[in-house]
Amino acid sequence: MSQNIINARVTFRNSPIHILEKFTIRDVEGAYSQFKEHSGLDECVIIQTCNRIELFGKSRNFDQEKFKKTWASLAGLDEEIFDENLEIDENYKAFHHLLKLTSGLDSMVVGEEQILGQIKNAITTARNTKASGQHLNTLFDKAIRIGTRVRNSSGIGQGGISVGSMAVKLAEENIDELKFKKILLIGTGEVSTLVAKSLQRRGYNFAVTSRTLERSQTFCETMGGEPVKFENVLSGFENYDVLFVATTAPYFLVTYDRITNAVEKRKNGMMILDLSNPRTVDERVATIGGIKLMNLDQIAEMVEKNMNARLNKVKTVENIINEEVTVLEASMKRLDAEPLVKDVFQNIDSLRKKELEKALSMLDEKDEKKIKIIEELTKAVVESIVSTPMNNIRKASEQGEPDLLEVASKLFDYNKTEQK
Repeated sequence: MSQNIINARVTFRNSPIHILEKFTIRDVEGAYSQFKEHSGLDECVIIQTCNRIELFGKSRNFDQEKFKKTWASLAGLDEEIFDENLEIDENYKAFHHLLKLTSGLDSMVVGEEQILGQIKNAITTARNTKASGQHLNTLFDKAIRIGTRVRNSSGIGQGGISVGSMAVKLAEENIDELKFKKILLIGTGEVSTLVAKSLQRRGYNFAVTSRTLERSQTFCETMGGEPVKFENVLSGFENYDVLFVATTAPYFLVTYDRITNAVEKRKNGMMILDLSNPRTVDERVATIGGIKLMNLDQIAEMVEKNMNARLNKVKTVENIINEEVTVLEASMKRLDAEPLVKDVFQNIDSLRKKELEKALSMLDEKDEKKIKIIEELTKAVVESIVSTPMNNIRKASEQGEPDLLEVASKLFDYNKTEQK
């Protein structure tokens, strides 16, 4: 009778944006029916953002291989790609992860508000399409309430800043009228995503380049910006006023000679922010007249000062989540007993009504006031007899005692009833 809650996810933590994008489910409504039909899921909720694609499901007979095959079919992927990118948690760990999501601890920028709204939209869509049911509706309602309370009480979302947003802020402080300047973002990984989000949020136009034009195009479809060919960039740095460089190249991509040539053609300076680790901008570039160069270490130091003020808040949120997840887990386990409890109450009440009708017929009682008193008496007797064992069954379910639940099912002939 025990129900498993599953969380399967591909997120920015394991997958760069150009890989993450491949897992996108285009037809969510169609996907719900496919997952429920082919993966043993009874309920399903899909969360998709630019940083994550996640599925929460409820199942008695979850088949991981069939699940991956279904997702692969929906996204047009080979199943092998899931081995390196897919994370799967069940029950307690799935609850814990969802609370981290709603509280803002699993976002690129700790405490960001957007994810909470996206989760609310996801459960609303699942409800409207009948993809979710009692278990996931309860789970998400409770997780959203907990997440909202945690954010309000801890202030975790106040003053958050990332490497990406700090880099953009520095560009604004050093470049006059940045909105009229030409901005280039080199790279499509995690840090580039943060930069792109910050640029887009502030309304700046920017170009994006990566090793392949296809990767840049995929990135821009999700994060904004205009894709440009990598080859054109390497020979045309003079076309840009600000460079955000965030790649994993094992060599200097922005060289001293290339920037020297660019400055000679431009006749004015540039700002270059090297957000790569290891660095991919030659440090000698800083000696070129008119060039302002900042590297990841300098920017990260500024971010760290901001984050240090928030560390206590993060710890506070983690402590609250650890307390709340235990309560949430008990609530979800209790739901396993509800079908049995509901069935028992319905069957006993049906018997009560039949016996009441017989008794009233034998008494030939017509007085409505007396009939009402007798009916209330029968309800009270049934309630007093049944409530204690039913509450004990609920407690057993909360405490993770499936054996007692199975015994109760046999005792009240629940499985037999369920199969009719």
